Amino acid sequence: MFGWNVTTNVNGVPYMRTISVTVGTETVDFALGFRRIPAVGYITVNIADAIPTGTTGTLPVRFTLNGNTRNLVFFGGDNVTVADMEGTGVVTIFYDWYNGLLQVMSLAAPAA
Repeated sequence: MFGWNVTTNVNGVPYMRTISVTVGTETVDFALGFRRIPAVGYITVNIADAIPTGTTGTLPVRFTLNGNTRNLVFFGGDNVTVADMEGTGVVTIFYDWYNGLLQVMSLAAPAA
């Protein structure tokens, strides 16, 4: 069986900073602005904008990059929620534009 050899982040891992956080009734959205990045690879994101205190902890977290908004998920597909991302800090995310995947690599998954 043949597999695909995909090289990711040939020119390094992009380091981005959130430019805003928007709390809605169904999601919390972090904006990353516009930046040319590979269609598949890793992104290091500085969460510079804390989610406001009092926001419902069960709301899913989404990121918008280049006008494309995706839910941030853990391994297995469970949504990352507000309760998982309190405060500010740096996270590593795997991005696959072709398959619609935005998976956090550096947060602990919720206990089952």
